[in-house]
Amino acid sequence: MKIVIVGGVAGGMSAATRLRRLMEDAEIVVLERSGYVSFANCGLPYHVGGVIDRRDALLLQTPESLSARFALDVRVRHEVVAIDASARQVEVRNLSDGTTVTERYDALVLSPGARPVRPPIPGIERALTLRDIEDTDKMIAALTPGVQTAVIVGGGFIGLELAENLVHRGLKVTIVEATDQVMAPLDPEMVGPIHQRLRERGIDLVLGIAVAEIGPESVTLSDGSTRPADIVAASIGVRPESGLAQGAGLALGAGGGILVDDRMRTSDPYIYAVGDAVVKRDAADGGDVLVPLANTANRQGRLVADVIAGRAGTDRPVRATAIVGLFGLVAATTGWNEKRLRAAGRAYRAIHTHPGSHAGYFPGAESMALKLLVDPATDAILGAQGVGGEGVDKRIDVIATAMAGRLTASQLADLELAYAPQFGSAKDPVNMLGFIAENMRDGLADTVQWSQLSDVLAAGATLVDVRSRKEHSAGAIPGAVNIPVDELRGRLHELPAGSLVVYCRVGQRGHVAARILAQSGREVRNLDGGFRTWAASPAATAALFG
Repeated sequence: MKIVIVGGVAGGMSAATRLRRLMEDAEIVVLERSGYVSFANCGLPYHVGGVIDRRDALLLQTPESLSARFALDVRVRHEVVAIDASARQVEVRNLSDGTTVTERYDALVLSPGARPVRPPIPGIERALTLRDIEDTDKMIAALTPGVQTAVIVGGGFIGLELAENLVHRGLKVTIVEATDQVMAPLDPEMVGPIHQRLRERGIDLVLGIAVAEIGPESVTLSDGSTRPADIVAASIGVRPESGLAQGAGLALGAGGGILVDDRMRTSDPYIYAVGDAVVKRDAADGGDVLVPLANTANRQGRLVADVIAGRAGTDRPVRATAIVGLFGLVAATTGWNEKRLRAAGRAYRAIHTHPGSHAGYFPGAESMALKLLVDPATDAILGAQGVGGEGVDKRIDVIATAMAGRLTASQLADLELAYAPQFGSAKDPVNMLGFIAENMRDGLADTVQWSQLSDVLAAGATLVDVRSRKEHSAGAIPGAVNIPVDELRGRLHELPAGSLVVYCRVGQRGHVAARILAQSGREVRNLDGGFRTWAASPAATAALFG
C-alpha cells in the first residue's frame, strides 16, 4: 500500500510516524513545500526573541532521521500542485530544480495547515509573517543592529508572543488591533490585565483603529496618525490552506476549510485531511468550526493513521483550549466565551472569582481571575477563562477535562484535587467555582454581572458596598452606600426599601451579605466577581472617565 502525505508538520508527520508503527510494509511518502519538517512552530517567536537561542532546537526531526528510524520517504521543497483524484495521483514540483513528477497513491492525506491572512493594505508586501522556519530566518535577518521600532498588525496569540520577544530584543513595539481588545477568545473584563501588562512593559497598544498604509519607515493608521516601523509583522489571523483540495473538487465548508467526516475522510473516499486546514465539530453545539491548534492537528494525524490501517477510532469535537504567556502573565481559555454565547442567543450564567494560585499563608501566592460559563437549564459547563500568574494553566486544564468528561458545573465542587499549601488550597479554585455554581443552581445565590449593573441601578436598585471603610474610601463604584458586612445585621434599618445589589472586593463577602439580607426578607443580588471584576471591565472606564 502506498500512502502519500502532503505536509510534514504536526498532523502530517504524526500520521506518517503512526502509520509506520502500524504498517511496516507500507510505502509512505511525505511531501513538504518548505525546507523543513517536524519543526516546533509554536517556538518560533521565542527563537526570534533569543529565548530559544539555538535554531536547531526547533528542528525536532530531519528527513534523514525520519528515514533512519521510520523508513519514511520525506522530500522537502517538494510542492504538490495538483491532485488527479480519478487516477489517484498527485503532481509534484521540485522547488529546487523546477522539475515535475507524478506520484500515485492508494491513500492520500492532506495536512497543508493554514496560511497567514494578508489583507489588501497598501504596502502589505513589506509585512513579515511567522509561519515556518524560513519566515523565522527572514525575521531574524531583518533585525539588524539599526532596527529599533516594530509595528505588529493584529493582537492574536502569535502577535502578542512576537511583541514580547521583540521587546526582549530591545525594540520599541506598537501593536495595532482593529477591534477593542487583543486576544479575541477572552471577554472584555478578562482582557483588562493583558492590556495593562502590555502598556506597563512599554508597548504602544492601539485599539479600535486599523492600519491604513504600510510605508517604508512607518505605518499610517486609519485615524491619520503614524507609528515608526523599522519592521512590520502581520499577525491578523490564518485561513485554511485549502486551494489544493478545492482544485481537486473536494467539498469545502466553513471559512474554506476542508470538510471531513469523523474518520477524517474527505468527499473522496481515498483522500483524507487533518489539521488546521479542516473543518472541526464544535463540542458545544455540534456546528462547524475552524480551530488551528497543534494539539488537535497532532491528534487527527494519529487518528487518520489508525483509520488507514483499519483500526477503530473517530475524531473528537473541539473546545479550542488554548493558552498564552505574556510578560509573566498567563491567559487561558476553553469552550465558548460570553460574547459568542450572546451572539448565538444562548442562555448562560457567568461566575467570576479571584483566587490565589495556592494557599494565601504560604509565600509566593499569585492572584488570578477565573470565569466559568454555565448552562442554567442543564448545569453544563459551556466555557472557562483564566488570567493571572502561576496556576492558571492547571485550572483551565482541569475544567477542560471536566467538560470532556461531561461533568456539570456543580460537580466541580466534588473533584478531589491534589493539595499542599505551595500548590493549591484545600478548597481549590476549581472547587470554589463548583460551590458557586451549586449555590446558583439551588437558588441560594443570585448575581448581577458588571455589564448589567448600570441598568439594574437605573431601574431603582440600591448599591451597597460591604467592604471596610478603608477599602471604600480607596475606590468604590459610584453611588454605593458603604455598610461593612460585619456591621450589616445591626444596620439593616438604614437600607432603603426596594431591591439591593451588594458587592465586596471579589464576591465572597458579598455572598455572605446577600445571605443575611435574603433571610431578612430583602430582594438582593450579589455583584459577580465583586469590585475587581467591575474595575477591570469597560463599565468601570465609562463610569470613572466618561
